[in-house]
Formats: sequence, structure tokens, C-alpha cells
Amino acid sequence: MKKRFLATTMLTMAVVLFTVAQNVMNVNTKKLGAPIQSTMYGIFFEDINYAADGGLYAELVKNRSFEFPQALMGWQAFGCVEVMDDGPFERCPHYVVLSDPGHNDRRSGLVNEGFFGIGVEKGKQYRFSVWAKAPKGKGAIRVQLIDESSMGERQEFAEQTVEISSAKWQKYTATLKSPLTMKKAKLRIFLKGTSTVALEHISLFPADTYKNRENGLRRDLAQALEDLHPGIFRFPGGCIVEGTDLETRYQWKNSIGQVENRPINQNRWEHTFDFRYFPDYYQSYGLGFFEFFQLSEDIGAEPLPVISCGLSCQFQNPDPTKPGVHVAVDDLESYIQDALDLVEFANGDVTTKWGKVRADMGHPAPFNLKYLGVGNEQWDYDEAHGGFGPVFTERLKKFSDALRAKYPKLKLIGTTGPNSEGWDFDLLQPRMKELKVDLYDEHYYRNEEWFLTHGLRYDTYDRKGPKVFAGEYACHGKGKKWNHYEAAILEAAHMTGFERNADIVHMTTPAPLFAHVDGWQWRPDQIWYDQTQMFKTVSYYVQQLYATNKGTNVLSLTMKGEGKKAKAAPVANQPGQNGLFASAAYDANANEVIVKVANTSKQPQPIQLNFSDVKGDRTAKTLTLSHNGMDDENSIQKPEFITPKQGTAQVTADKKQAVLKDELPAMSFRIYRFKK
Repeated sequence: MKKRFLATTMLTMAVVLFTVAQNVMNVNTKKLGAPIQSTMYGIFFEDINYAADGGLYAELVKNRSFEFPQALMGWQAFGCVEVMDDGPFERCPHYVVLSDPGHNDRRSGLVNEGFFGIGVEKGKQYRFSVWAKAPKGKGAIRVQLIDESSMGERQEFAEQTVEISSAKWQKYTATLKSPLTMKKAKLRIFLKGTSTVALEHISLFPADTYKNRENGLRRDLAQALEDLHPGIFRFPGGCIVEGTDLETRYQWKNSIGQVENRPINQNRWEHTFDFRYFPDYYQSYGLGFFEFFQLSEDIGAEPLPVISCGLSCQFQNPDPTKPGVHVAVDDLESYIQDALDLVEFANGDVTTKWGKVRADMGHPAPFNLKYLGVGNEQWDYDEAHGGFGPVFTERLKKFSDALRAKYPKLKLIGTTGPNSEGWDFDLLQPRMKELKVDLYDEHYYRNEEWFLTHGLRYDTYDRKGPKVFAGEYACHGKGKKWNHYEAAILEAAHMTGFERNADIVHMTTPAPLFAHVDGWQWRPDQIWYDQTQMFKTVSYYVQQLYATNKGTNVLSLTMKGEGKKAKAAPVANQPGQNGLFASAAYDANANEVIVKVANTSKQPQPIQLNFSDVKGDRTAKTLTLSHNGMDDENSIQKPEFITPKQGTAQVTADKKQAVLKDELPAMSFRIYRFKK
């Protein structure tokens, strides 16, 4: 009897709860709003946190061509080993010579440590390759995968002998199959016999790369990008585009052509943080612009390369008048020509100079480049902040004039600097309109309070100016800058503003994308990995939920405020909205209505969604992110600790409208989707 009374009481309370629900939202399904661009949700790649070498780029050998300033960095040499600089590749001339150590019980050779160790998996094959010659026409090396700290009888667990059969440089290959899984193996090479051999470009790749390409990408990481279903792919950075100085800026022409002849570049992130310092952080350019374009094509995203505008990093070089730090405006010709050549490389016919280079690399068809970013986080100066004037925009104009003259259909992207507001943003935003860029790139890494109070950021933007590209953003928790659950929910809430304002916001990409658990310098990040495993953060799942439930058109979603005279307003944590953020869309391809609601309050919130022009009862599919620990996150040990969960909700209809009633857990994000 008591149980029946308790059940009846709970049911009555639930009915009362939905009856008095204050969070009533109205979705107008009769009138379609602005189109949602295919580029709305995308990814941004920058080589930070060992994102390229040691990460997405599947090469397992560090400093494979001995081109680091310290030629044997990453290597342990023993016996008779000499570094030479007259090798077969003009831009990578260094190689090593292994010679007879002079005694049967002595050894000459090398050990490579990889990127925080060489990761191998049981039963998988690894492709070793080397350019080599034997001055006497014949020589040999033993190639091993080793566990240096093994308590077993032998350190090596896989070995092959490579016979060197010519006094001229040739490429040799061998396959090593691992009988075990190990994260921190090493590659060891012994000189076999007494005949001297020379070795250049020593490489080890998993045979199983993304799309099975020889100079390929790590399969699990590339697949995670594909699974995001991105509409835009911005590359190669970020601050590395600018460089600490002009010499170390990213130069796309150095990143194409034969991989053995691509010169290394000092990574701008090598020395940026002395509290997260990695002195061996260089770019091999094995993952270059050809591979970036190819990856864009593979994952179905529009490529968006970013190029240097002749300004080195302004954070690191604040005085633009200092000689040699930045390119003078009158000396930009070579930089502008690089931009023009890049478009030709991407889109040019095979009869053009750079189109032929692309074709010779294995892609005769154009990459169909539509967008180009000029500069990264550059800015101008006003009188109160140095008085240096339009340092960035005067350079941008020269690029714009030249690019539009030759490629009038190309869409150019400028920037509003590194901040979401303030004097520099206020100075640059109107100048982007004056220069008639197609989009401008906004960056903001802000704390919880900012995300909670800026839900209406784009509702008041000028609709007649350039479109918006939110090119870098993330919620950085105050005092807890990591991938915790709360930050991901606030990002999900903020993204409802992107969707609601799809007429002005055309592209968005969070940042950074990748991070190695042993080599990170910046967090939060979307995808983390070690030598053999990876995991997706809750922020990654937020991006995936939006991209795979994007819709084709915005639908009006409003909530009436408190009081008789209150007007219907967007749902963006305004007074009386109880921490709710929401947006709605229509998917013309599936004839479905999609509603996204984030509850950023610390209490569950009952909601009622009213849909006009929807007749008949139906079941809505739901996807929900909900978790109690605000500081919790996924990890290598628990990769699926927090993931979206599927469910359903009922939509009931009368003659006037359809209604969906639900209760959102505290600090949660939910998507509703049903046939119209």
C-alpha cells in the first residue's frame, strides 16, 4: 500500500512538474531561415603538442635524415660512426657512415629513440626503408626492433638483414613484424661485417597507414578526423605560419616534392614555453601541403591553407620597426608570389608549372581550392598601443589586390587578431570590412564566465560585412586548463549561437586538435594519444554531435521572457532562461527537425518544445552528453568514460502544434531529431 501511494505521489509530482514548466520554447518549422554552410563545423590543424611528427604523420623515426642542428639528436651512436654532409639530396645533405670498429667483439651502429619511444603492436608489420651505398659495392646492416630494458635473454624482438649491393645511392626496404605490443621500443641498426656503408633517410612506418599510403598518416588518428565529418580543414597553423622569425616561418614550397628532399624547419613551439620545453621539436615536412590537401579530400572537407603575410609572430616580436624582424611592405613580392603559386599548385592545370608539380606527386586532378587565409593572429596598432599604424592590413591589401586580380573567385580570409574583444579587435573588425575580405578569423580562448555570458555574441553583428570564421576557440577553465567535462558543455552551449547565426557565421574550428600525452605544451585539445593508443575528449564528441546533426537551414527557436509584456527571445542564458542555450535546424535531405539544447545550470531543467506545422505523434531520437563530475575527463586508461548516449523522447500533436516535454539533467547537452 505504501509503495502504491509513493508511486502515485511521484507520478503526480512529475505531471505537475511538466504542467508548470517555465522553460517553454517555440520552434517555427513553417519558415526556413538562413542556410547552414557545409563549412560550418570543421577542424584546425597546427603542429603543436607533437601533432605532426610523433602524431598524425606515421613516421616512427626521429631525425631520420640527420638534419637537426645537432645531427645525431634522437640517435645514440656507437663504434665508428661519422656524419657527412655531401649526400644525394640537395636540401637534406647529411648522412652517416658506419665503418669497421676494428675488432670482432666490437660494434658500429645507431639506436633511434623515436618520439617518446617507438610504438609497435602485436602481429602488425612495419616497413623499414633507407637510402644507402657501400663504397666497395657490397655491405650489410642488421635492423632490429628492441626492448632496451627487457628482462629477457635478448633485447631484440624483430630483426631483418638488409644487403647493400651498390656503390651508388639506392633505396632499400625490409619488413619487420612485431610479436608483441610495446609503447617504448627502439630501432637499432648494426653494421654487419666489416664493409663500410653509408645510410641516409632512415625510416620506419607502420605498413597499415591511413589509405595504405607509403608516406602515410597514422590510421587511428586520421580516422578520428574523418569521423568528425568536417566541412572545412584549416592548416598548417597557427603561430607556426608566422614563425618566431621569418627564417622559421612555414614555407609551403619546402613541404612538397620528394619527401627525402624536404628540409626540416624549427618548430615555433620548440622553445615557446620553458616550463614545457622540448629541445628536439622540429618539423620534418613529411606531412606537407600535398598531404594536407590530400587529407582534406579524403575526409570530405574544403581545404583552407593559411600563409605568411610577411610578419613574424607579433607576440614574440612586438616592435614592427626592428630591422629584419618583419618584411617591409615594399619587399613583399616573393611572399605574394608564393601565395599565387600555391593557388596554382592546388588548382592549376597539369600544363602549368605548379600544377605539374602536383601531378608529378600523384594527383593530376586539381584540389579545387576555394579559400585562402592570409596571416594568422596579426594586428594593427593604434596611437595608444605603439602608434605603428596598419602593420597587418597594409600587407593584407597588397596580397588581396594581387590574388583577386588573378583569382577573382578565390575567397580570402583576414583576421581580427588574437582577442575576442578589446582595442585590437575593435580596430581590425571594421578594417576587414573596408578591405572587403570574404571572411575574417576570430580567436578566443576564454573562461567559463565568458562562455556563459556571450551566448548572443553574433546576434548583433553587421549582416552587411564579411562573414565570420571562428577559427580558434576553446573554454579554458579558470585555474583548471584541461579537457574537463564542464568546459565541453559550455562549448556546446556556445555553439548554439553559431547555428542560430548561420547567416553570418560560416566556419568554425576549435583548437588545438592533437596532443601527445608525453609531449604536450598546450591544452585543452580535441584528441590525445600515446605511441599506440588514442582517445577522444568530450569536446571532440561535442564537435562530432554538431557536425553530424547540422541540418541545412536554421529554424527560429525562441523563449518568452518573464512578465506579460516580455517578448520572445533567443535562448542563450538570458534572464529567466535558467542557464539554457538552444538552437534549431531543419535537414532538407532527411526531412527532419533538429533541436539542440544545453543546460548549463547546476539543477535539472524541465523543458517544453512547441513545434508549429508538425502534425501527428512521433518519436524523436535523442543524443545526450550527461555526467556528474565536472572535472572528469576521458583518458588513455578510460577512453570512453564520457560519451554521448542514445535515447528517445515522445512528440505529441494536436490541431495547433506538436509538443515535446522532457527534463534535462544538470550540466548536460541533448539533441532531439525527428521526421517533420
